[in-house]
Amino acid sequence: MSDEIVLSVENLMMHFGGIKALSDVSLQVRRNSIFALIGPNGAGKTTVFNCLTGFYKATGGRIELNARGKKTNVIQLLGEQFRAADFASPKRFGSRLYYKMFGGTHLVNRAGLARTFQNIRLFKEMSVIENLLVAQHMWVNRNMLAGIFNTKAYRKAEDDAMSTAFYWLEVVDLVDCANRLAGELSYGQQRRLEIARAMCTRPQVICLDEPAAGLNPQETEALSGMIRHLRDDHDMTIVLIEHDMGMVMGISDDIVVLDHGNVIAKGKPEQIRNDPKVIAAYLGADEEELV
Repeated sequence: MSDEIVLSVENLMMHFGGIKALSDVSLQVRRNSIFALIGPNGAGKTTVFNCLTGFYKATGGRIELNARGKKTNVIQLLGEQFRAADFASPKRFGSRLYYKMFGGTHLVNRAGLARTFQNIRLFKEMSVIENLLVAQHMWVNRNMLAGIFNTKAYRKAEDDAMSTAFYWLEVVDLVDCANRLAGELSYGQQRRLEIARAMCTRPQVICLDEPAAGLNPQETEALSGMIRHLRDDHDMTIVLIEHDMGMVMGISDDIVVLDHGNVIAKGKPEQIRNDPKVIAAYLGADEEELV
């Protein structure tokens, strides 16, 4: 694990009309670490993920991703509203127009950040292997003529994509299911497949939204080992939302706790476990009771 910051969030805010889902959230994620974002239901955890990955455009603050050799302003990737000053500079106008037309979550992924979802979002009518091949669309040869003439470069790109897909199937122990429909897999297998699909986009940071939800203890233990494997053997940074506190405390390097859209605690697992504010947020104790 490095002390280098791979993902920095400063003063993040997300408002839906008059509702403040996030208020001044700041956090820093170290490269090659397992970072957990926890809190009671409704604390704003998934809203943070949606802002990080471009599904929401944050109302305020800054998100900086330091991946693939460059620093990316995630909010800027989603495009900004046109202002009068933009029309005075052709370069600035062109930049605004580009992001307005082509900005989005795919650019965040291209910058090096991938995610899974709280509710599984596989292509259930496609096979397992097809799910992983589709995820590599940015890395294959999409030249129409190369495909028509089946060039050497085209064949190599297709072979590389297939090799990558089977590599990640082996990591998540789904090689035997390669030709089954994704929708036919068990719930736990679908969870693992979604992680493999995200890894096929070749990210440097992966956000896992409640990956242990619905898993039995044996599956949860296997998932914990897989997450450690991603960090230790693939130099991945994992940002994790999870309600299984045993899993969180067992694998996390750093933890941030949210409650009602605010950060109430930061630290190592042993610090978070005994923090009175965290206990109050989960158990509903009044502040007076903690004094």
